[in-house]
Amino acid sequence: MQLTSGQKKNNTQNKKGGFYMFNKFKHIKNEKGLTLIELLAVIVILAIIAAIAIPAIGNIIENSRYNAAKSDAINVLSAANIYFTDNGDKTEVTVEDLKKDGYLESEGKVEKEAKIKKATDGNGNTIDTAITYSGSKKLTLTAATVKMISEDKQKGSGEGPTISAK
Repeated sequence: MQLTSGQKKNNTQNKKGGFYMFNKFKHIKNEKGLTLIELLAVIVILAIIAAIAIPAIGNIIENSRYNAAKSDAINVLSAANIYFTDNGDKTEVTVEDLKKDGYLESEGKVEKEAKIKKATDGNGNTIDTAITYSGSKKLTLTAATVKMISEDKQKGSGEGPTISAK
């Protein structure tokens, strides 16, 4: 068997004339598992990813709760719109009255004492309430219409968002 000069460097001859192959990759094939350094590197990478992802997920949850509170307010205003259509002489109604009279199935997070006023200027019915949507965070609605609530671009992760007539 003829060997090139590069192969001769990496091989030695045994007593019977054969050659032992000493390949630097041969030892890697026999290794099983990870070294401690490799394991620590993986743990550090996962910790960095978790440190970035957890606050982002928390903000997504807060924004979802905020949007749910806005949706509850819009549902109450829609029920009040039907109520005022059926009761033309009324100018104000509470969420509790809407539920009692069958105009609203669930108020969600809107307080039962919240007052809805009939539109007199053609801009839509208005609601005055504070909705607790996450822990102690409150969405304050002052003379807010469906249009104002729908066009709101605030995020729920902020402190004490307010939607009010200008």
